[in-house]
Amino acid sequence: MGRGGACMSGDRERQARRDGLSPVSRRLVCWLPAMLLIGGLAFDLLTPAQYTAAPFFSAAPLVAAPLYSLRNTALVSVVSVLAELGVVTAHGHAGGYESYTEAVTVLVVAFLALAINRAVRMTDARLASVRDVAEVAQRAVLPLPPDRISGLDVAARYEAAQADARIGGDLYAVQDTPHGVRLIVGDVRGKGLEAVEAAVIVIGAFREAAEQEATLEAVAGRLERALQREGSRREGLDQFEGFTTAVLAEVPSEERGVLRVLNRGHPAPLLLCADGTLRELEPRIPALPLGLSEVAGWPDRADQADFPPGAMLLLFTDGVSEARDSGGVFYQPAVRLAGRAFTGPDALLDALIDDVAQHTGGEKADDMALLAVRRPEG
Repeated sequence: MGRGGACMSGDRERQARRDGLSPVSRRLVCWLPAMLLIGGLAFDLLTPAQYTAAPFFSAAPLVAAPLYSLRNTALVSVVSVLAELGVVTAHGHAGGYESYTEAVTVLVVAFLALAINRAVRMTDARLASVRDVAEVAQRAVLPLPPDRISGLDVAARYEAAQADARIGGDLYAVQDTPHGVRLIVGDVRGKGLEAVEAAVIVIGAFREAAEQEATLEAVAGRLERALQREGSRREGLDQFEGFTTAVLAEVPSEERGVLRVLNRGHPAPLLLCADGTLRELEPRIPALPLGLSEVAGWPDRADQADFPPGAMLLLFTDGVSEARDSGGVFYQPAVRLAGRAFTGPDALLDALIDDVAQHTGGEKADDMALLAVRRPEG
């Protein structure tokens, strides 16, 4: 059936289905039609003539249809029909007309499997087209930043909770500005297109304000006003309750050893030093998320911390901090990452994603936006 089990070869959608299975399940799925054919022959040899192996031979092409290519589904179908005809011939007239009826049944099921395979391939092609559009949209809204910005090493990831999704209300952005490298990670309340629209507005407002405003406090003010304008255009509940949690950070151009952070109701960033020590950058004065200034408001205040050589700043959304295991225990990034050393931002984010998946058993309840920046040593 082709190398490695020809099932799902050359087709991204079949590959995606395979990648969603465990290694043992993948091997089982690839070899299941062959196992059914072998099982049918064994059943026929080990049982009296009145017992039929036709269900085994009928099931093999049906199992292959959604998993194999058209060519390999046809191969399984032909082998199934030949196996049934061989069994009927070997028994001669022992089975009477029932044996020939069963052979016709296997033949009809084989043609049905080919039709199913064709329908599945057409559906997969449509899904691939939709995913291509979604990937282009993601690159436009959340482009991956360069690996190095103004002397800082940078990495970003977006992990969607649903395999078919590419972007939601979580967001990140990095920008080199006249005031230094500025970053944002945020999470828009809600789901669906409205959350995506709000994320686009926040990112657009951030990119403009980061260039023009001299302080993080002023940048936060611009984001607040942008969300208020958006809220005034919406109707219903979101007009009054829409908000975005966010963390703004800045590494000033003149003071690379300084880190400024402004937190608006978002999970606290982590500062991982080269010696393995870890610090949670909790705000001194908690603040409400962006978009809630009408509920309560006070002047923003950015906190300042040291950013020593070799240290990495990690920002993430609550898809990380609210990930739970089977017992309902939340993932604690500060605990899980403390004392560990990473070669760079990419290695840190890869390790974090794998660790969250291990904690949850592979289940994702919410999207994750991740951003890491390292100040190189020397």
